[in-house]
Amino acid sequence: MTEVRAVPLPDGLDGLRLDVALSRLFGLSRTAAADLVEAGSVTLDGRETNKSERVHGGALLEVTLPAAPVAAAPEPVPGLTVVYEDDDIVVVDKPVGVAAHPSPGWTGPTVVGGLAAAGHSVATSGAAERQGVVHRLDVGTTGLMVVAKSDLAYSVLKDAFRDRDVEKRYAALVQGHPDPSRGTVDAPIDRHPTHDYKWAVVAGGRPSVTHYETVEAFRAASLLDIRLETGRTHQIRVHMAAIHHPCVGDLTYGADPTLAGRLGLQRQWLHARSLQFAHPRDGRRMSFDSAPPADLQNALDVLAAQS
Repeated sequence: MTEVRAVPLPDGLDGLRLDVALSRLFGLSRTAAADLVEAGSVTLDGRETNKSERVHGGALLEVTLPAAPVAAAPEPVPGLTVVYEDDDIVVVDKPVGVAAHPSPGWTGPTVVGGLAAAGHSVATSGAAERQGVVHRLDVGTTGLMVVAKSDLAYSVLKDAFRDRDVEKRYAALVQGHPDPSRGTVDAPIDRHPTHDYKWAVVAGGRPSVTHYETVEAFRAASLLDIRLETGRTHQIRVHMAAIHHPCVGDLTYGADPTLAGRLGLQRQWLHARSLQFAHPRDGRRMSFDSAPPADLQNALDVLAAQS
């Protein structure tokens, strides 16, 4: 099934390319937006057009959208560890190679599917494919996630993440030695202007703030403690690359493949190590910690031995 949406273009999108405007209006990737235009599924003031046409505020945009992804099918996820559970929340330690929820183009395991397979129910709030999910981790990032089990928890936690009342700390191994050794990266993030699969620091992007502090310096890399104020897609990876210290192993954002190979890394060295928030029902402070998994710890051991 498909859904036809007809909306007047907001003035704030005036002058943008059609594929960019579509992306922002409907939460699509630039590639998906361009594919819709090229398939003839988009009209502007009643006429078909091309993805690069500049749009004008007030124009009538009509889009035939594909059906939304279905809810996650239960699928056991080896290594997905439940570290806390009650009637409202479940906190998990996510292994590498697992997405938070289903999305177009992803056919691998998900946190939502793994919880369902293990008999853990989650909230019915949210889109069908991401019910209960109040924040996400990248497929290649390990560590702590909280998932809402009750609709109350979903609502309260969504507000808490939006209002920055949740403390998220990450351990990140980055190339080189940031100077200063502790600081803040305050730089807006949006989709990369030419590479749809990436994000970038972009003028006019969404406000994004990352605080970092060097915990240990090795010969070729530094272990950082990172605290996020905001939670943009790929935020740490983008901000570290922007200050010329990409996460070790993060080839998407310019990391040195030679160093990654020497450390035996098949993904970025990034781990969600700590999560603190007020319980959504009674307000008591909840705090959880997670040690780096074996592949990340091995990389640290190799660096320590070489320093």
